[in-house]
Amino acid sequence: MVALATLGYTLPPPFDPSPLRADPVFRTLPPQPPAEAGPVAATGRISTRDITVRVRGTTLGATVRAPLAPGRHPALVFVQGAGPGVRDEFTTQAEWLARAGIVTLVYDKRTVGYDFRRRDFGLLADDALRVLAELRRRPDVDPARTGLWGVSEGSWVVPIAAARSEDVSFAVLVSAPNVSPMRQVTWALGEQLDRLRAPAGVRELLIRAMGAVDMDFLRHDAEPALRGTRQPVLALYGTRDPSIPFVESSQALTRALAAGGNRSYTIRYLDGADHGMRLHGGPFAPGYLETLANWVAGLPGTATPSVPIAGATPVQRFEASEVPAAPWYAGGAVLGLTLCLAAVGYVAGPVAAMVVRLRGRHLPGEANARLWPPVRLRFRRMAWTGLGLLVSVLAFIMLLVLFSVNQAGAWPAVLAGWLVIRVLAVLMLVQEVTATAAVVSAFREGWQPSRPQYVAIAGVLGSTGLLLVAAAYYGLFAFPW
Repeated sequence: MVALATLGYTLPPPFDPSPLRADPVFRTLPPQPPAEAGPVAATGRISTRDITVRVRGTTLGATVRAPLAPGRHPALVFVQGAGPGVRDEFTTQAEWLARAGIVTLVYDKRTVGYDFRRRDFGLLADDALRVLAELRRRPDVDPARTGLWGVSEGSWVVPIAAARSEDVSFAVLVSAPNVSPMRQVTWALGEQLDRLRAPAGVRELLIRAMGAVDMDFLRHDAEPALRGTRQPVLALYGTRDPSIPFVESSQALTRALAAGGNRSYTIRYLDGADHGMRLHGGPFAPGYLETLANWVAGLPGTATPSVPIAGATPVQRFEASEVPAAPWYAGGAVLGLTLCLAAVGYVAGPVAAMVVRLRGRHLPGEANARLWPPVRLRFRRMAWTGLGLLVSVLAFIMLLVLFSVNQAGAWPAVLAGWLVIRVLAVLMLVQEVTATAAVVSAFREGWQPSRPQYVAIAGVLGSTGLLLVAAAYYGLFAFPW
């Protein structure tokens, strides 16, 4: 166990986020000017119309909500965050803004060319521009005040679209990470584990697992598109957002906009707001909808505020660190090969014995009647333990994902799940040692295994050895527990 623990400690990559040293401007923010969140009469009558928009490779359904008041109105398109992104997600905001005098369009996110592993933000930006072009053709829309609203993942998409086309008159970024997706996910993972009071080894397990993930979009650099954004930008953040490094996100935003010569930005922190600008997942944070409506309706006068950054003072404890890429021996391909070899090893013995029986041959059973059954029983238990460990790790990761939504009763369940994984890892080590000892003892007593039995010995002991090395790499033998 000491040897395996040492192996886990010495193998790269190390991961130790540093405390964040924020710019002085973020240490004490001035309050938001009261007029920005002033009352908005969101009581007007609206029309609702479903349309379809042709984009590259598919067609997207959309819903337009527009004020019935005469004249041209400002307009915005909602760009979704990660996931399926159905348009109903934004119904409440879209209706409220429409009643406040702003034409809104929400659309279903594409499923062709977008999935868990493949995410082309440039393609999503092209979708947003095509949808925006459809909105600009309406006679009740003011083409000089049509913009894009993006949340979370959508805030990587909106700047790309804004940098490509002057048809985007303004950009609203809600809970915008502005760092790479890998850094954002890693930071969110650390915050989540702290809230769950998870042991330190849990973070090491998940970080090393993330290092083996090979998805190009996880290394996306948001700053080039932000540097090319010349339009007015409104960025809204919540002080209780567990999903993004909000201080570093603001720093990256101001740095990139300044590098591109854009001083027309407004950054506001809303007290108590979460990732979706809501209070604990319930109603919208006070001032969110009013700030959004007043800023959009007041353009271009609201593009350059007297106080660029204001609101509740945010507190971010640690930096959002990049996860080092896993070495070749810990990459996804090698991990998959290891699991496949382990599975083959566990079933090799029974398969070999079955082949012998199908050929009408008999195992030399008389001489082995006393020595083989105890060894075979040990091997069966080892196979079940290995399977149980793999299932437990997957179930534990799913448990953490579920608790990221609802943390009620999370602490005992997380500790219990981690304890189960560690106990199974230690049990697997004990079984490997004792089974090896049993095989050696049987050889000393004159056991002469058949060929299928040799296959079973090599397969089970070798498979368990591979799993033990993998478990050591992922920190399952690390101290303290």
